[in-house]
Amino acid sequence: MTALPQKLARDLKSGRLTEQLAEIAEEASALILPYWRADAVVTTKADDSPVTEADQRAEALILERLAALYPGVQAVAEEACAMDGTPAAESAFFLIDPLDGTKAFVGEREAFTVNIALAHGERVLAGVISAPAMGQTWRTGGADDKAGAFTRRFGEPAWRQVRVREKPDRGFALISHSLGEDEAERIAARFGCAEWQALDSSVKFCLIAEGRYDVYPRTGPTCEWDTGAGQAILEAAGGRVITMDEGRPLGYGKAGFLNPGFVALGG
Repeated sequence: MTALPQKLARDLKSGRLTEQLAEIAEEASALILPYWRADAVVTTKADDSPVTEADQRAEALILERLAALYPGVQAVAEEACAMDGTPAAESAFFLIDPLDGTKAFVGEREAFTVNIALAHGERVLAGVISAPAMGQTWRTGGADDKAGAFTRRFGEPAWRQVRVREKPDRGFALISHSLGEDEAERIAARFGCAEWQALDSSVKFCLIAEGRYDVYPRTGPTCEWDTGAGQAILEAAGGRVITMDEGRPLGYGKAGFLNPGFVALGG
């Protein structure tokens, strides 16, 4: 496997990488927010998922900023892949979902996010998630796992470290809105959770990383840009993301960037 480019490796180790990615994600958030609750025009992609001008403009901004900072590093972005098809993964690549939770965005719910992650080989190394309507960003620290995961409110200069909690006797699961109530209850119980709440987007990873919830099982289809940033943040906060079938860490650079079923776990 080819080594990371020198500047990228240096910025990853120091934590400067995710500081810069956070600035980009927050800039994209500021671009997206005026479209929220403003009767955004929605079109349908080939996979029947929705897309808006906000998705497209945010992705263009993120790609432009990443190309300026790290020229030559592959960027795998959701809307570009929807238009042009998915490329083969290079050794190192950014994963970009410019508006994760478009259904929540269109439905005027708050849980939609901007996701940017860095993967190298099969591992996701760093990630940033911004939630425009919630006014909050989460990121990983430096390359050393002990650097941890952090959050801040928009406009605040200081970052606060977050950590998963030990699972209580009555764990609390976060479930995708795509599941019906009976199926959600069944899946939550399978992972030892007596209570559950439906929530959109990758913010579920972040709330487990903060120690507010315990489990996020996902049986339906997702892509690597949906999970990369959240997995990086949750792992840095002491959690895990594993495949449902084999219990192995969810890997990256797969054909089509498609994920199997997985479960995100706190303590």
